[in-house]
Amino acid sequence: MESALRTLRRRHPFHSWQRVTAGASGAQVWRFSRRRTRYVKLDTDHAALAAEAERSAWLAEVGIGAPEVLEFDGRDGVYWLVSTAVPGRSLAQPWPAHHRAPVVAALARFARHLHDLPIADCPFDRRLAVTVPEAESRVAAGLVDPGDFDAERRGRTPEDLLAELHAGVPESEDLVVCHGDMCLPNVLVDPATLEWTGVVDVGRLGVADRHTDLALAGRSLADTDLNPAFGAPFARAFLEHYGGHLVSEERLAFFRLLDEFF
Repeated sequence: MESALRTLRRRHPFHSWQRVTAGASGAQVWRFSRRRTRYVKLDTDHAALAAEAERSAWLAEVGIGAPEVLEFDGRDGVYWLVSTAVPGRSLAQPWPAHHRAPVVAALARFARHLHDLPIADCPFDRRLAVTVPEAESRVAAGLVDPGDFDAERRGRTPEDLLAELHAGVPESEDLVVCHGDMCLPNVLVDPATLEWTGVVDVGRLGVADRHTDLALAGRSLADTDLNPAFGAPFARAFLEHYGGHLVSEERLAFFRLLDEFF
C-alpha cells in the first residue's frame, strides 16, 4: 500500500499525516490535516470500499452523520476512500469517569434511532441469508483467522465454529437497520452535549437482526483489554437503556459467534 500512500501524499501536499490504529479491519486508515481534517482508508478490496461509500451516502440522506466521500480511486490493486471527519469523539477514546455512563446512554439512543428507521427504505441486505453464506465462503477461502477469535473460542478451528453456527441459526430474524459493526471506535459522541453525532466504518450496514449491533456493542463495552474505561456493568447498562425487553441472550451469543467470521 506504500505506493498508493505516496500517491495520496502528492495529491494532498503540506498536510500532517497520522496512522489510525483503532479498529480491527484489514484496511489502513490515515488521518491527515491542514485547515481541515480528512481521513483516507486504503484496501485491496474494491467491493468493500464501494460498499462503504454507498452506505455513507445513504446515511447522510436519512440524517445520520457519516463520512462524506471526497475521492474514491485506486492504483496497482490498492483502492482508497478520502472522506471528511465526522464531528465528535469516538467512544473508544478516554472519557472522564463522570462522562462514561452518559456516553453509554448516548450509544443506546443511537442504536434505537438507527434501528427505528424503516427497513423498507434501506437498500442494503445483511440478513442471515446473506451473511451465513459469506461466512461459509470466507472459511473456504482461508480468510478466517483463528488467532482473532474471542477468548472463549481460542484453540478452535473455523470449520468447527462454522458447524456451531449452522446448528444455532435462529428460525426468525428481528429485522432493523443495523450498523453491522457497532463497536466503540465506530460511534462518535459530542464531548460537550454527550449526544451521539454519527458513525464511521459503515461498510456492513444493512437490514439485519437487531442483535447484530447489540451483540457487538455489548462485547466492545465489556472488553476491558480494549476499552478499560468501561466493562461488564456498562454493557448491561447499554442493553437496559436500549430496552431489555427487546434483547435475547441466546441471539446475542449467536451474533457474537457470527462476527468471528468477519
